[in-house]
Amino acid sequence: MRSDPQAHRRIDLEEPRAVVDEWLRTLTTRTVPATFPADPECPVLAWAGSGAMALTGHDGAEPILSPAPAYSLLRAALRALSWLTGDLGDRVDLDPAVALTGRAQRAGLRRAGRRSANGTSRLLRATDGWCALTLSRPDDFDAVPAVLGAEVDADPWIALEAAAARSSAAALVQRAQLVGIPASVLTMPPQNMLPWNVSRLSRPVGTRSLRGLVVVDLSSMWAGPLCARLLGLAGARVIKVEGAHRPDGARTGDPRFFEWLHAGHEFRTLDFRAEQGRKALGELLDSADIVLEASRPRALAQLGLAPEDRPHRDGRIWLSLTGYGRSDPMRVAFGDDAAVAGGLVGRHEGEPVFCADAIADPLSGVCAALAVAGACHSGGGVLIDLSMRATAAAFAAAPPIAHGDHVVHRHGDDWVVECASTQCRRTVAAPAALSPGDA
Repeated sequence: MRSDPQAHRRIDLEEPRAVVDEWLRTLTTRTVPATFPADPECPVLAWAGSGAMALTGHDGAEPILSPAPAYSLLRAALRALSWLTGDLGDRVDLDPAVALTGRAQRAGLRRAGRRSANGTSRLLRATDGWCALTLSRPDDFDAVPAVLGAEVDADPWIALEAAAARSSAAALVQRAQLVGIPASVLTMPPQNMLPWNVSRLSRPVGTRSLRGLVVVDLSSMWAGPLCARLLGLAGARVIKVEGAHRPDGARTGDPRFFEWLHAGHEFRTLDFRAEQGRKALGELLDSADIVLEASRPRALAQLGLAPEDRPHRDGRIWLSLTGYGRSDPMRVAFGDDAAVAGGLVGRHEGEPVFCADAIADPLSGVCAALAVAGACHSGGGVLIDLSMRATAAAFAAAPPIAHGDHVVHRHGDDWVVECASTQCRRTVAAPAALSPGDA
């Protein structure tokens, strides 16, 4: 398999750094210097060695090269995060391979083409393109008859595939979204999309160390908790808050991964339905230097705890992490369907396949930590509106790798990638293992 023909030229290792630096400029008028180190490795061979390539493509067929530019951009983002955290507190060096594939390695996940690695999402062919649906909760399966307008006697996925074949992608996705099923249309990624939008919340202060800052984390599952882990490793005090009636689903769904994400954090369980619980949460939020939340805006507004309802002292940073941003508050997203919404997929013989394991989750977690660290460096006082769909789109539109062909072939039981420009090769690596010492 060869990459799309492109003109040969010198490997430009500065392009991903320039993109990340431009992202950081949006946080403030104060420029964060792009002094983080350059990437000396061929980005395609790095993708091959990450474990994420092994999770991209059809089971039994060759793993897919096409998302490699996104991995190159992730490496640049993590080098910037390392530079910022070292300047603001304890340096955090997260291995991008661990970020993308550690969960999959622990769960024994494999690439499955148009079925997500964890089996909860599917890419469906519609009359005018492709869409993705996620059925990960009992309520999702219960809602399938409402999407189809008929009872479902067999496998709901078979019924959905048949419905997609008779429908436009947008029409099926709209019906799914109306009943709360995460769904998205596969589109071409827009150019120059930022992972976040930033607005002023309070007055900025001088650059502050992350050490000792109080982070109140209301998020759950993967993206928000990954951001909290990275901030905690940089020296912040992280307080994880869960609802008494709705604890973090990752706690029981993947307890070992939950423990890795929340190692060293403090825990609070509050009853948001009770006045006392809401009061306690309000006091926690008011004490926070940094708030991380991943709720629909309406949910916090109903509790009187939305960012626009609270007083904010100078320098506070509030990060709102949602599927589609605060301007589209009702749409639900999970990592795989959010990646499809942003156009971040692999391609096999011209048709889409899922990329890695719920890739919009770890990318959003890294970008959230980068945004918070950048805002800290710039004095804070901002509301950061980070969308998983926008994050996926930003990575899908990463600068192309155009330094020659890359060939994928079998070598015994392994797949090997060869880079024509560098005359180097790399075995496609298995997903990377998590360990307590990983960043």
